[in-house]
Amino acid sequence: MRNILKNARKEKGLTQQQVADRLGLTLRHYQKIEYAELNGSFAVWDALEDLLGVHQRKLRENSNIHPAPTENR
Repeated sequence: MRNILKNARKEKGLTQQQVADRLGLTLRHYQKIEYAELNGSFAVWDALEDLLGVHQRKLRENSNIHPAPTENR
């Protein structure tokens, strides 16, 4: 899951369908990008960066790559 992408979309008050429509994608295609099942093209990430106002490097982050830190015991 790309939580930064999801949260940025929600902060803009957009649904997945609205983002997909603005990018010219199907809903399922956009969902696969948000769920980190598909990478997406450079053009899609450029458009997401413009639409959401967040650098695409941050948007592309996959929450599975950076697990939450655990406490030292």
